[in-house]
Amino acid sequence: MRSPLLIAPNPADPRLTRAVEGMDHTGAKVPLNVVTERPLTIYLNSQEIVTAMTIGDYPDYLAVGFLLNQGMLQRSDDVTGIDYDDELETVVVRTARSTDYEEKLKRKTRTSGCAVGTVFGDMMEGLEGIVLPKAELRTSWLYALAQQINTAPSLYLEAGAIHGTVLCQQDKPLVYMEDVGRHNAVDKIAGWMFQTGAEAGDKILYTTGRLTSEMVIKCAQMGIPALASRSGFTAWGVEIAREIGLTLIGRMRGKRFVCLSGAERLVWDADLDAIPDEGKKHRRKSADG
Repeated sequence: MRSPLLIAPNPADPRLTRAVEGMDHTGAKVPLNVVTERPLTIYLNSQEIVTAMTIGDYPDYLAVGFLLNQGMLQRSDDVTGIDYDDELETVVVRTARSTDYEEKLKRKTRTSGCAVGTVFGDMMEGLEGIVLPKAELRTSWLYALAQQINTAPSLYLEAGAIHGTVLCQQDKPLVYMEDVGRHNAVDKIAGWMFQTGAEAGDKILYTTGRLTSEMVIKCAQMGIPALASRSGFTAWGVEIAREIGLTLIGRMRGKRFVCLSGAERLVWDADLDAIPDEGKKHRRKSADG
């Protein structure tokens, strides 16, 4: 059956996993697919910005999204080219505007994202002037999304050790990205939205990772008014979400979830008796390393 997703994970892509042989707890040899990691160096015009560890798919979306979420690429910018060199493991984003971020690159913060997320400059500076739409969020949409996302074919179910982020509209998942770092998966979504001109005000962002300050800030910078996760919260993530009016939903398991910001925008329309409890075969949350 054809996936309704515009972009779906491709666990059959041989570039994204590698077969290795090990031994199990009994001493027997076992084959195992493991997720690949490879470096990708991102340039903005002639300036080297960062080298990210990634699974290697959608390097153009990752590069554009990263630069957007760092405030180095403006939403009004004319992107004149995106050049990816697989052999050199580089991607160059070119703009009509001249750019120089030498000073910003000197100020960097390691975030709580796995695979060592990095934010350049002041983490909060990108939130100035952001006004998120007060969009309603129906609980029936949350349950429908969780069911579809948790059972969709994915690299996580194939090999584990990976995070997923899904751009959704009402009860429909649209774009499902995975990577070794949840920040990378979010940046790919941001890059896709920029390059396709997708609207943000009616969207929901679903992630398998923790709801940290970094995740909340990136969601807000993308203009998405609701962020949901199977995992838990950090105090700073909740504080920022409340300050900027982001609806924040976490610990989504079976019938259960917790809303720590924006509960006034929830519409409680789901019939809980019709929602199954989460069984062992459902997707478990990724490791929050």
